[in-house]
Amino acid sequence: MIALPIIGVSAADVTLRSSELSPAEEVSRKIGAADALLTSSGIGGPIYQRPDGGGYTAVSDHAFQQSPEPGADHARSAVPAGSEALKVSTGHTKIRSRYGLLQTELREVDTASPLVKGMIVMDRGRAPEEAGEVVATNAFLEASGLFVGSQFTPRGSATWYRIVGAYELPSDLHKIEITAPPGTLLTPLDKELRAAGVPGVVADDAYLVKTGPGGFTWNMVKEANTKGVLVRSRAVALDPPARSDVPLYALMDSTGERDFASLPASETAILATVVGLAMLEICLLAGPAFAVGARRSRRQLGLVGANGGDRRHIRAIVLSGGLVIGAAAAVVGTAAGILLTLALQPLLEERIGVRFGSFDLRPLELLGIALLAVLTGLLAAVVPAITASRETVLSSLTGRRGIRRANRVLPFAGLAAVALGAAIALYGATADAGATVVAGGSALAELGVVALTPVLVGLFGRAGRWLPLSPRLALRDAVRNRGRTAPAVAAVLAAVAGTVALATYQQSSEAQQRAEYVAQLPAGSGKVELHESGHQKSMGAVRQAVSRELPVSVRADVAHVQVGKPGCERVTGPGDCGRAQIVRPKDQRCPLWEDGAPEFTAAEVRRLRRDWRCTVSQHSSMYELVVADEKLLTALAVTDPGTVAALKSGKAVSLDPRDVKDGKATVRLITSEAERTFAGPGEPPGEDKVFAVHQAPKGTNGYGISVVLPPSAAQAAGLTAQPFASYFTLEGPPTERQRQQLAAEIDRIGVEAPVAIESGFEPEDTTAMLALTVFAALVTIGAAGIATGLAQTDAEADLKTLAAVGAPPRVRRTLSGFQCGVVALMGVALGTASGILPAVALRLAQRREIADMAKASGIGEEVPFVPIVLPWDTFAALLVLVPLGAALLAAAVTRSASGIARRAAG
Repeated sequence: MIALPIIGVSAADVTLRSSELSPAEEVSRKIGAADALLTSSGIGGPIYQRPDGGGYTAVSDHAFQQSPEPGADHARSAVPAGSEALKVSTGHTKIRSRYGLLQTELREVDTASPLVKGMIVMDRGRAPEEAGEVVATNAFLEASGLFVGSQFTPRGSATWYRIVGAYELPSDLHKIEITAPPGTLLTPLDKELRAAGVPGVVADDAYLVKTGPGGFTWNMVKEANTKGVLVRSRAVALDPPARSDVPLYALMDSTGERDFASLPASETAILATVVGLAMLEICLLAGPAFAVGARRSRRQLGLVGANGGDRRHIRAIVLSGGLVIGAAAAVVGTAAGILLTLALQPLLEERIGVRFGSFDLRPLELLGIALLAVLTGLLAAVVPAITASRETVLSSLTGRRGIRRANRVLPFAGLAAVALGAAIALYGATADAGATVVAGGSALAELGVVALTPVLVGLFGRAGRWLPLSPRLALRDAVRNRGRTAPAVAAVLAAVAGTVALATYQQSSEAQQRAEYVAQLPAGSGKVELHESGHQKSMGAVRQAVSRELPVSVRADVAHVQVGKPGCERVTGPGDCGRAQIVRPKDQRCPLWEDGAPEFTAAEVRRLRRDWRCTVSQHSSMYELVVADEKLLTALAVTDPGTVAALKSGKAVSLDPRDVKDGKATVRLITSEAERTFAGPGEPPGEDKVFAVHQAPKGTNGYGISVVLPPSAAQAAGLTAQPFASYFTLEGPPTERQRQQLAAEIDRIGVEAPVAIESGFEPEDTTAMLALTVFAALVTIGAAGIATGLAQTDAEADLKTLAAVGAPPRVRRTLSGFQCGVVALMGVALGTASGILPAVALRLAQRREIADMAKASGIGEEVPFVPIVLPWDTFAALLVLVPLGAALLAAAVTRSASGIARRAAG
């Protein structure tokens, strides 16, 4: 009984410690055995960077606006003189797979170099040795249908390459990547060569550097930053500089900005809370277990007293049993926890896509967990030892329990503990007190609920009048034997509270991430856009390929308004065709973006940002004005009947109310010549077309499209429409094979037309959350099962009485099942209510931290969206499955026949 929670705690400890990479392990996965990795930041001027190389900013706005000189290798220029440098080139292209075309990351590096050791881990096969040989990640082989020994060609190339080995990236197991020797796949091309159609992939170059004694110091990093080069240094990672020596932090402090990476880890807070509740569950579960064991040994203890033993001997016997059981539980639980971690580690790694570091066993932490088990066994035996020593020899030998009065002080102490604990937890959430205060307050409130358990059990007993015979008898038995029932209920309560706290916190965090996620299209919809000029005639073939390869239910063909003579895009590009622009009424334009706008105060800027005219769309489209029929509204999930009917009848539809005034929208046709010659403020002049439009309901999402013209309205206005895209809805999510086949079909057509499919928000799994979920589920199920066993063991006398009076096995099984089910149900109900407090407190603490950070960073003073979502599905599963499972388990293990109890000698 003690070993089960110890298994969970030790397994969680080893799992979390093993998943935490040491600075040396983390930097080795990034830069191998080199001293530093130098990468161009893409900024032509000097930069400030974080010590770990995870972020940077330009020194000034002027430096930020500067672009690197074309052809200049800034990263190479920052390599110290006399250092060994290994070039690492990266890029991406599409590879011809078994099914079609697969978007793939490419990397060129000499894998035989000692500097690469640690960056990639070979799984099978060998490293490239000859020209045309490459190695690929396991994720690439799985997605492409290829294998070690297969050959492939990149898109646009006639050269064949052979895969001679498979490897994995320890920090990104799901990355689709190919690694090749230098000069194999990547070709740095300038604009002229790319325009001429020369095959090749543009490469981004970085350098692994080996300097010598001392490594790449922080002063060397700052020197490289002056050239716009970002550095990830081993020496800096192992011995970070003081905050005062980091220019980026000094800049942030001067502007009042806080470091977003400095937020306390939420997983640590929820870990402390769940583990604390698990420790409480150990104490609560072990106590009644020893009490039951002591009662079953009353006759033996009575014989000790009858043969001259005094109370000290009886206490010593019971305490020695607790010490031995605690020591055995420590050894078994710790060993089983380590084995459980080894068994679950591959599953957790594959789920999150990251390999753990070295198998990290912390002897002191495991010893502390083991000592906790020993101490728990000893403390759990204290009360039963005292109780057993106080019983008379006669009562021990006859088995009479006597009459016990309820403690009248305990309920008031429980109420005080609940109120004080809740106040402390909420104070820790609203004040800058940290997660430790939240966990401590939650634990105190939990102890208060435990103290109230006998009273709450009595309140549950009042529901028995509405129950059938067997559950009513089981409930009354539980109420009359509160000394047995209350600790078992409290044990299930503590375990369930940890599960509920974890589930509430996890679903609340997921709801926040879901709200922050910006979908580019409705879930289950997609679009294909033609990104090449002069190939509009190929759009029909692209559309047919989409309908053929994907499970398309509705396809909406979309065109844009062309300004200029037919074929103008073939001259030098679409810029010679001019553009069609929606003219927004002046009084509906955002004052912040108007030319010649006055200087606004900070308060005015915050107020205007909330103005409906200044709403910033997070969606993008190649054209805000498109020509399409009502099928486009279906693809955009616009279901308003009036809007659909208007477009179907030939009337233009506006999806953005800022573009419409008095039921009309203006479209200006601006020629390329007017665009080039106009130099004044505002928009270039052009020919205006006014359309009567139907305004879609407020809140309609056009996903970057503002006005939809039906083909008849565009033709009546004399506008020329050119096809450029298709939006579509799918009957189901496409498979990876279908995606690759479609990419291959579009490639055979000979155009660049990327396909985007919105799959919706997909929550990310973390090691901490997965480990805690497994741990909480293990403790909850174990606590319910153990409480079931305790209740059945203590009720064995009642079952024998039923057998003595001739009750059939069905009655005995039913009563036993309901007895255990009632205990589990009461514990789950109280634990569900108790587990909400720590999760809510932690979410409130996180809301306060984010709000303080946003205010200090100048983002705004609005309260951030940090929702608190109750996991009703988890509640339902706990309230139904745990009691039902406990009842069925008890009924299954209850023997059909039981020997009649022998009458004890008087």
